[in-house]
Order: sequence, then C-alpha cells, then structure tokens
Amino acid sequence: MRKKTRPELPDDENPEWTQEDFAKARPASEVLPQIFGAEVAKKMLRPRGRPRAEFPKERINIRLSHTVIAHFKSAGEGWQTRIDAALREFIAEHPPGR
Repeated sequence: MRKKTRPELPDDENPEWTQEDFAKARPASEVLPQIFGAEVAKKMLRPRGRPRAEFPKERINIRLSHTVIAHFKSAGEGWQTRIDAALREFIAEHPPGR
C-alpha cells in the first residue's frame, strides 16, 4: 500500500525557496567546475541527445496514393525515411533543367 502524501506538511529536507534563495542561486556552469573540476563539469554540462542537424527535416503534409504507401510500409518501420531516400535518388537522377 502506498504511503499517502500530505502536501500541507512542510518538507524539512527540501524547503520551499525564498526570494533570497533565488537571488543567491548560480547556474550549474559556474558552480560545477568548482565542485567537480573543469573536465568532469564539461562532461556533465554537455547537451544530451542527437546533435542538431545543419538542415533539419521539415514536417509537411503530403498526399500519396495507397499503392505507394502500402509498398513502403510493407517493409516495416522506417517507411517515411525510405520514401525520403527514394525522392533523393530521383533528384540525383533528374537534375533541374533537364
């Protein structure tokens, strides 16, 4: 059985911040190098996830025939990526002005 929380009771281990607390606060980039050293702080502050693409893909709406969608979906996940690859191949084979 879960313990019922009582939000009206103060939390001595994690008190609510005051305006003074906010005024004293410093960004992690200032504090971590002093606590852990520059090298460890650099690793801790490194952004997570995939790096931003120089030219990110755009979200658009496109209407395709059922046959086209069924063909690409039949190979499983990644069907939108395969459509993108097929269109890129078409562009490479058919440069503008031809």
